[in-house]
Amino acid sequence: MRFLITGGAGFLGINLVRYLLNNNHDVTSLDIVDFNYEDVQGKIKIIKGDIRNKRTVEEAVTNIDIVVHTAAALPLYSEQDIFSTDIDGTKNLLTASIKAGVKRFIHISSTAVYGIPDHHPLFENDKLDGVGPYGKAKILAEEECLKFRKQGICIPILRPKSFIGPERLGVFDLLYDWAKDGKGFPMIGSGNNRYQLLDVEDLCEAILLCATLDEKIANDTFNIGAKKFTTMKEDYQAVLDYAGFGKKITGLPEKPIILFLRFLEALKLSPLYKWVYETASKDSFVSIEKAEKILGYKPKFSNKDALLRNFKWYLENVDKIQAASGISHRVRWKQGILRIAKIFF
Repeated sequence: MRFLITGGAGFLGINLVRYLLNNNHDVTSLDIVDFNYEDVQGKIKIIKGDIRNKRTVEEAVTNIDIVVHTAAALPLYSEQDIFSTDIDGTKNLLTASIKAGVKRFIHISSTAVYGIPDHHPLFENDKLDGVGPYGKAKILAEEECLKFRKQGICIPILRPKSFIGPERLGVFDLLYDWAKDGKGFPMIGSGNNRYQLLDVEDLCEAILLCATLDEKIANDTFNIGAKKFTTMKEDYQAVLDYAGFGKKITGLPEKPIILFLRFLEALKLSPLYKWVYETASKDSFVSIEKAEKILGYKPKFSNKDALLRNFKWYLENVDKIQAASGISHRVRWKQGILRIAKIFF
């Protein structure tokens, strides 16, 4: 089949590109940034452009069977960029896809649509309550998808947990950098909360299931996450144990640390934003029973497996990524004042 991946140069994008190529599909990438992966150069069509540009989008969806919409402005972007990209960009893609006769439009949403809930596990029919511009934009983007479903196009919506794997940096770079340098790692609160993750390969498998199963099965909304996970403290300790320095995860008092991080964020001295530090000490896990039952989704990786697979990639590639910095999942975040805190662990 002929796939268009929006955000193809991003973390999920490149992993999905490789996954689809390995399954003998034709792939086109649409991304606002340069596509700089030598291993797939010449094997896919590359379009550099913005999903907010209607003409670019119309060109990209031409002769495409399936759109996988992963492109989004992440929480560290401005509110204006988040809303224009995540809502207007999604609407542009849906409109162009209907016009071009695209068979399916797989929308990658987020469990951020649930906000900070009062119960677990979370089910697909639970109340949606986005935190901050990103969470709200993800809800509104889903609403656009539901409107277009009524026009007859199959639109699976996936709500993945935080996903990691090869090429994943962003906030996880903090853990991996400290572990590599023989440091312990601080955790907001006791770390005894359960925080479900997801390996990107399992997410790619779920996407392919939504692309290939009967429309009546796939045209629905599904939570996607790891099946096996323990507490945050135990799962993250696996990375420190693998690093081999005998260091430990250290719990810090929740309320004063959150207040301090709010202060640092306001002064732009820390890369951590509200969604990260205000949910890190809370339980966060979804039910994947619907995806298991309807899609036949069978995740291969536990939290620990996913964290260690990502960390091993990091150790093998850290010299190549040392100079990068930015605000996406694929680059190292500037640690700011947290680099000073590292001395004490």
